[in-house]
This record gives sequence, structure tokens and C-alpha cells, in this order.
Amino acid sequence: MHRFFAAAGRFAVRFRWAVVAAWMVGTVLAFQFLPSLASVTKESNTDLLPASSPSLSAARLAAPFRGPDQTPVPVVIARGSGTVTTADVTAIGRLAARLAKVADVQQVKDLGASADRQAVQLEVLAGLDVAANATSPGPAQQQLATSLRAAMAASALPPGLHAHLAGPVPAQADAGQSNQRAVTLGLDLSIAFIVALLLLVFRSLLAPLLTLAPAVLVTQLAGPVIGAAGKAGLPVSPLVQILMLILTIGAGTDYGLFLVFRVREELRAGHAPHDAVTRALARVGESITFSAATVIAALLTLLLATFGLYSSVGAPLAIALALMLAADLTLLPALLSIAGRAAFWPSRTACGTGRTGWWGRAAGRVVAHPAATLAFGLIVFGALATAVLGYRPAGQAAAPAAPGGADSAAGNALLAAHFPAAASDPTTVVLRFGQPAWDNPAPVATAQRRLAALPQFASLAGPFGALTPGQLTTLHAALGSPAAMPAVPSPETRIPPAAWAAYGAERQFISPDGRTVMFDATLVASDPGSNAALRQVPAIRTAVAAVARAAGASAYGVAGDVPAAYDVGKVSDADLLRIFPVAVIVIGLLLALVLRSLIAPLYLIASVVISYLAAWGVSVLLFQDAAGAGGLYYGTPVLMFVFLLALGEDYNILVMSRIREEASRVPLRQAVTQALQRTGPTVSSAGLILAGTFAVFGLAVSKQPGGGVFILVSVAIGILMDAFLVRTLLVPATVALLGRWNWWPSAHGAPSQADPEPEPTPARGR
Repeated sequence: MHRFFAAAGRFAVRFRWAVVAAWMVGTVLAFQFLPSLASVTKESNTDLLPASSPSLSAARLAAPFRGPDQTPVPVVIARGSGTVTTADVTAIGRLAARLAKVADVQQVKDLGASADRQAVQLEVLAGLDVAANATSPGPAQQQLATSLRAAMAASALPPGLHAHLAGPVPAQADAGQSNQRAVTLGLDLSIAFIVALLLLVFRSLLAPLLTLAPAVLVTQLAGPVIGAAGKAGLPVSPLVQILMLILTIGAGTDYGLFLVFRVREELRAGHAPHDAVTRALARVGESITFSAATVIAALLTLLLATFGLYSSVGAPLAIALALMLAADLTLLPALLSIAGRAAFWPSRTACGTGRTGWWGRAAGRVVAHPAATLAFGLIVFGALATAVLGYRPAGQAAAPAAPGGADSAAGNALLAAHFPAAASDPTTVVLRFGQPAWDNPAPVATAQRRLAALPQFASLAGPFGALTPGQLTTLHAALGSPAAMPAVPSPETRIPPAAWAAYGAERQFISPDGRTVMFDATLVASDPGSNAALRQVPAIRTAVAAVARAAGASAYGVAGDVPAAYDVGKVSDADLLRIFPVAVIVIGLLLALVLRSLIAPLYLIASVVISYLAAWGVSVLLFQDAAGAGGLYYGTPVLMFVFLLALGEDYNILVMSRIREEASRVPLRQAVTQALQRTGPTVSSAGLILAGTFAVFGLAVSKQPGGGVFILVSVAIGILMDAFLVRTLLVPATVALLGRWNWWPSAHGAPSQADPEPEPTPARGR
């Protein structure tokens, strides 16, 4: 491996200008000719949960009203004063026809006039389900809202008649710009934070920019490459955009630091600049490669997840990390060879200018008392890990409210005023009967009465509110199915307007064939994202099953945001148990390869696992208990595990590889001290950069709904604990205690003394 990376270093140094040009030209071409990342993000909720999930089964049962892969968008058409006229109804029909021609719109349903006859509601059913990203607006819903509004503007409605979009989709679209601004702010602040930190670390002007440059370039290149993969069929989650930025900026800069610190060390050892770059890559190229490989392997284990949000994150992020690895092994050495000693100006890189720092002194104390240090570390981390026992999962926060003055704000206000049941975001009970409700209304009435009595429901809306069972049968005999009725009665009809409107509204509760009936329930725990609401789901399903049996229904289900969030939490927990052992085994094998040992991977994996559990425990104490959140976002444990397991091993690989290198020259305990003295600044700087990147992005999106801030800040906490405590206490103490057994079955695990030194690079161009 040393020969390979030495050859790669010589190539990057010799053809440095060509390497830089190739990366820049490739990025420009990719940006120009490949699809954007935003164009391939997959926002379909039908792929998130397994097909057998109860909430998806309920959604399929409700297919006569709308399919499980359809997004409902209410359109409210209302008069400022007076009731809707026949001319208005004709104009609304033209509007419905125009809306039906919008891209992705599969159907436009006329839900009839309001009880006060001042408004009519249309329901647009689009062939994309944005519920997967319900709290973070994506390009699909923004484009849908824009296209629908363009169709509405092109429709010539009579004077005084106004149409507005309502519901969560247009509200999210109107709030979408603030989310994009948060991501952009997070990127800008992260870059500023990294540059400022690296200026302090290197005390030079150019080294921070050179270290960061490959990561910034890859942020521009990775999006189009992932976009091309998405066009070829790779599922891409909306989360990929922000996580890609964090990983390429944070992890990419970390890998760059591995090389830049070693180049500075080689310069201080007396080597010429080009030879220093070649020697540095020969020494740390393997560590960089295997560090990236552990992250890529951990990300690919997400493909095993049954929850689509996880499985559509892993492969795209693995592509970004692979590009980042290639850039740090080729582009960064080329840039460093071009800059030479000027990269570290005005700090000194002359021979013998290094000095012993805090890490060396700390390592000396640790190896002097390894047993006590290890016991102390295990007690502290174990105590923090016990807080995990109090973990409670929570669903997503409510979707963002429509900005004041926006079209969606006006639409939601009209919806609440004229169609209050439709504005409440209810939990839906769906029952399937053997006979149409208007032919045999008694079972439906029994079901509605029993459902209304359930203690989990604060209110219930169903077929029998404004109408009695007898009136439903009579009106059906006179008017046919509610689905075929016009919004308002014709002038010659003898049916009172109130009865007409009430019967027309039945299309919200009774399917066109009359056999499927929906009931909209408001929960006692009104916040859909709360633990109280989620805990009610099993009891609601049990009670609905009993009601269905009593009413003679042939099928039943409970749909809505709360049941779906409950199912997501259960599937997410199951995925953690599925991914955990596979990720541990795969990363353990990679550690065994890079360290040539079967013993070291065991305690290195254990150190990261206990660090993960301790960080999870701290998150529970901070965000769930102290902050009173009531629970952590359901994705926090899984994504924390993947990132902390993989990113934590980056530092393990760097430190252990250097210990192995130093152990070929000095006794093991002295090798531990020297290795930490030399790699400590790299680990502490890399940990601060990576944790800072996660934390800065977390703060940038802290005002956005959803659980992103929990995940990002929790990962930042874990990285800091890992870099400054695990690497300082647990690992050095364990290495000192095990002695030569660290490298078993190798004789000593250190590189062979016969390994050739990297060949000098040509003198020209220095």
C-alpha cells in the first residue's frame, strides 16, 4: 500500500497543473450537462414504509377517495359577499378543467359548496406524495404550487369570486425559500468557521484555503453526479442535499487535514516540498482511504433499511464521499505541491521547528496509568449511556405555517371558515361495507356512533351529521351518487339548498360506489407530532377493529399523519437493530485490514459504540428531558449511529496507524505518546471542524420544522466526545494495557523496516 500511495503522490506532484485543470474542467462540465440533485430527489411516501404497514394498508383502503401515492391540494373558491351563483359554478367548472391539465395532476374532484353556500371546494389530486418530506419543502411541491397558481390566474373567474390554494403543500411551498436560505446560511457559516479555525491551527494564510478547496469543489461536483445516478434509477432522498454538504465539507476537510498536517511534519523533518508531499501521501494515504471507506461502508449498510428515507440516503452520500476521497488523494497533493512552503507562510516549516504539545503530555499521563484511566473513562461513558434507557421516539413536528400575506394563508383561512372539517388535518378511519351506505345505512350509523364515543377522539365527522340515515337514502333515490352532483342546485330543483349542500358534502365521506366510508377524527392529543398522540395509535387501532366487527365491516384501517408517524418510528427502530450488526462487522473487517490485527478492531469498535451510546444519552438528557421536547425525532438514533460509528473510526485509523508506525522504532508505550503527540493536533482540529460543521448546520435549520436540529447537534456532541475523550482516554489506555497483543496475529503490526522510502520527485518546477 505504501508503494501505491507513493506512486500516486509522485503522479499528483509531477502532473500537478494537469490534475488541477482536470478537476476544474470536470466540475464545470458536470454542472453544465448533468441533471441537478434537486431534480431527482424522491419525495414519495409510498416507498418509505413496507407495504404491510397498517397506515399504508389504510391508505390503500381509502383509494376510492384518493390513492396512497396522491397528494391532495384543496382549492377554495369563495365570494367576498353573497352566495355562489350558477354563473360562478360554470366558471369553477372551467377552472377545474384547467387545473386537471397541470403536470402531475391526476384528478380534480368537486367537493361541493359549503353549508353557507359562500364557497366551493375543489380537491386536486397530484401524482406525487410529498408527505415523506412533509416538514421540509422540496422542488416537487414548489413546482406543483406554482403550476396550479398559474392555471388559476389564467382562468377568468367572475368579479368578486376568488380562488386560493390551501393545505400543507402550498404552505410548505410558500415557506420553502426560508428553508433554502437556512441551508445556504449553514454552508456559508460552516466555511467561515472552518477557515477561521484553520487559520488558528496553521497560523498561515494559504493552508486553510488549500485544505478546504477540494471539499468546496466536490460540493459542486457531487450534486450533478448524484443527479445522473438518480436519473438512472437510484433513489435519492430530499435529506441528501443537506447531508451531502455536511459530509463533503466536514469529513472532506478532515481527510485533507490528515495530509496537510503530515506534509508540514515532513517539511519540518527537512524534506523538500515536493518530496514532503509524496512522503506524506505515502504515509497517510492508506489512513485517508480506509477512513473514507468506513464511512462509505456504513452509508451503504443503510440500503438494508426497510424505511425508504434511510435506504435512499446511503448510496447517494457514498457517491459524494467517494468523490471526496478521490479529490483528497489527487487534487489536494497537486495544490500542495504547487504552493510549496508558501502554503504554511508565515508559520515556520524549517527543520526542527515542531514542538511537544498538550496531546503529548496527556498521552504520557494516560500510558503511565492505563488501568485507572480506562476504568474512569468506562464509568463516565457508561453512566451517560444509561440515559438511553429513557429514550422516547417522537414524530416530526408540524408542517410549517403559511407565511402571512401568502396565497396559502388566505386559502387556509377560507378553508377553516367554510370547511372546518377539512382544515383540521384529522386522523381518518376507513371502513369497507358489503352494501352501499345509502342502501343499508344502519351499520354505518352504528359505526359512527361507536367511533364518536371512543375516548381517544375529541370530535368525529362522518356521513351522519347534517343528514340522518333516512335522509341519505331519500336523497340518493332522488339525486343518485353525491360524486355526480353539481356544486349547487339548478334553479328548477325542489330540494332545499341546505339539503342539497349537505348531501353533496357526503362525497367527502362516502365513496362513489357507497361501500367505503371515511370518518375524520380529531384526537384528544391534538399535536400530531407529540408523544401523546403517537402513544394513542395502538389503542385507536384496537378500538377501530372492535367497531368494525360490531358494524359488520369487511375491512378497516386508520390513516393520517399520526398513524403514519407511529409506523415510521417502529420501522426505524427495527432498522437500527438490522443495520447495527452489519455495520459493525463490515467496519471491523476494514479495521482488521488496515491495522493487520484481529484484536485492535474489537476494542476500537467497542470504543465508538460506547461513545455513540453516551452521545445518545447526552442527547436524551439535553433535548428530551431538559428541553422538555417529550421525545427525540425518530431518525436520531439511526443516523447518529451511522455517522458516529463511521466518522469515529476515522480518528481511530489515523491514531492507530501512527502508533503502528512509531512502534517499529521505539517501545510501545513511547510509541503511543509520540503518535498522539504527532496526530493529536490533527484529531482535535478535525474533530472541531467536523463537529462544528454539524452544529452550524443544526443551528441554521433550528427554526425549520422537523428533527434535523436534533440529529445534527447530537452528532456534533458525539464527535466532540469521541475526538477529545475516547481518543485521549480509552484507546491509548487500552493499547498500553494490551501491549504486543494489539497487533495479533501479526508479529508487531508495524510497517516492515524494509519498506522502501518514496522516490524523490523530479527537481524541476520547485
